[in-house]
Amino acid sequence: MKHKPPPEPDEEQLVRRTARGDRAAFEEFYRRTSPWLAVRLRRRCADEQIVAEVMQETYLAVWRAAGSFAGAAAGGSAVGWVWTIAARRLVDAFRRRAHHAQPPAAVHVPVAAPAAEEEALAGTVGDSVGDALRTLAPELRHVLQAMVLDGLSVRETAVLLGLPEGTVKTRARRARIAMREALS
Repeated sequence: MKHKPPPEPDEEQLVRRTARGDRAAFEEFYRRTSPWLAVRLRRRCADEQIVAEVMQETYLAVWRAAGSFAGAAAGGSAVGWVWTIAARRLVDAFRRRAHHAQPPAAVHVPVAAPAAEEEALAGTVGDSVGDALRTLAPELRHVLQAMVLDGLSVRETAVLLGLPEGTVKTRARRARIAMREALS
């Protein structure tokens, strides 16, 4: 009789083990999440140096703060938690750079295939909402993603996307109107 190997731990379990000082769990969490995180950061920032700094700061924060991760008990996921850390670090990096120069422009690369986050969002929020999101103009979708999905404020979104706050507010309003019309 063959014994099945134990199932691989999910990301939340890896964070919990990291909180107990398990370096191998941390390395596995990094191996699983860093490629996705780097792609997502590059979609928002063209400066590779900033992306590298944010990646380093994010995983240092994960190592140090793994014990504070509330997880599914608080309605969160480990991947969402690491993205929240990274998004805040990216905004902080833009703020630091803004004192010396303009923030780097966000990358607006036309994507032939839907991004993984868009596919996940469509699967999470239902077909009609996912379809409505895909019909939005990219500049409206980027603002909506930053404010709604990433939970950033108007000011943080403005810094992240390199736009004036008024433009962010206008695009957010236009995106919400377009979403309402598409869903009605």
